[in-house]
Amino acid sequence: MTVAPEDVDLSTVDLSDRDWWARPAQERHAALDRLRAEQPFAFFAEPDLPGIPAGPGYHAVTRYADLEAISSQPALFCSGRGAVSMQDVPAELHEFYGSLISMDDPRHAKIRRIVSKTFTPRMLERTLDSVRAVVDDVLARARATAEANGGVVDVVTDLAAPIPLRVICDMMGVPEEDRPGVLARSNVILSGGDPDLIEDDDPLTAFLTAGMEMAALMERLAAERVADPRDDLTTALVRSEVDGERLTHQEIASFFILLLVAGNETTRNAISQGLLALSEWPQERARWAADPSLDRTAVEEVVRWVSPVTWMRRTATRDGEVGGHRFTAGEKFLLFYNAANRDPAVFADPQRFDVGRDPNPHVGFGSKGPHFCLGAHLARRELQVTFRAVFDQLPDLEVTGPPDRLRSSFVNGLKHLPARLTGVR
Repeated sequence: MTVAPEDVDLSTVDLSDRDWWARPAQERHAALDRLRAEQPFAFFAEPDLPGIPAGPGYHAVTRYADLEAISSQPALFCSGRGAVSMQDVPAELHEFYGSLISMDDPRHAKIRRIVSKTFTPRMLERTLDSVRAVVDDVLARARATAEANGGVVDVVTDLAAPIPLRVICDMMGVPEEDRPGVLARSNVILSGGDPDLIEDDDPLTAFLTAGMEMAALMERLAAERVADPRDDLTTALVRSEVDGERLTHQEIASFFILLLVAGNETTRNAISQGLLALSEWPQERARWAADPSLDRTAVEEVVRWVSPVTWMRRTATRDGEVGGHRFTAGEKFLLFYNAANRDPAVFADPQRFDVGRDPNPHVGFGSKGPHFCLGAHLARRELQVTFRAVFDQLPDLEVTGPPDRLRSSFVNGLKHLPARLTGVR
């Protein structure tokens, strides 16, 4: 069903309501299109959360140019007051969960330099070799699952979720016995309070508990690597330093949680929703599958189309003006990457999924400024390897039903996507 922007009643649009984000994609994008055209700095109240005082609300930034202007002025629009939360939460909490994302310079620059030193060409090359092996194994297991279940598979649980989780755990040196717990806790941290992923009625407690348990695991591994260094990213993080400063074990734990957000959950959702998009645009799937030279542009289009992280927050440090909108110090802005990625001022025919789109200056990995995704290169390579392997090894993969969407405004995620392998009898 096609939904035109003029058919959207903006009085029913609440970007703070996680249930609104479970609506069909066409409906959500039509609403964002109308906001972009008529209310590019629309104001929304913050959602109520137990134990957190109600905040003053925020402006939703939906135009590409405004998002780019805000991202490129970190001194005027800071991240250190909370980049991954609409609400103001204690500084220690948002830095713990946001890590680099919720820091400002000069500390952000120093920590990023320490972390960047660990992403050496040798480390990345070894990881890419690991990606190929992981993808081949996951796809083989998916076919075995289909053969045991009459051809039925779940794109999320059988394909998209295991690949980035295993890659990151391999990088960090997480033992096999700890990996199911990592997956379960990362699901809670990125749940957005979705009741399907929270066992009790207190999402904040579940969120904090999952984070503390994840941190405890990484602090344990960091301590082990001090005594017994290995050839993994945890050892590199423990040893790396800039100007005589090293990461603390808690900072390593926070960075691990960030990796799960930026490297696990987002890549998972790019894979699952990329395969969903290919099922909805079969001519583009056929075009990409037949032409490996499209791998680069097609992956960029998947990231633009999906926009796995929906928004990040910035807070004004002083009075000013952006995009014709005057603001005062302390005002909050949520940068809606999914809206910017379909701005017709930048993208021709933005509601078309085009695997050959070039140029494609999407902001799926962030925009200009110091917070552009540190792992963008690795994510691109993971996606290229995964989609090419699916075309070669699971050419009979067919989506059979609608997705079960995550009820979250922050992560554009799927919980399940039913499919089958048509060649399995």
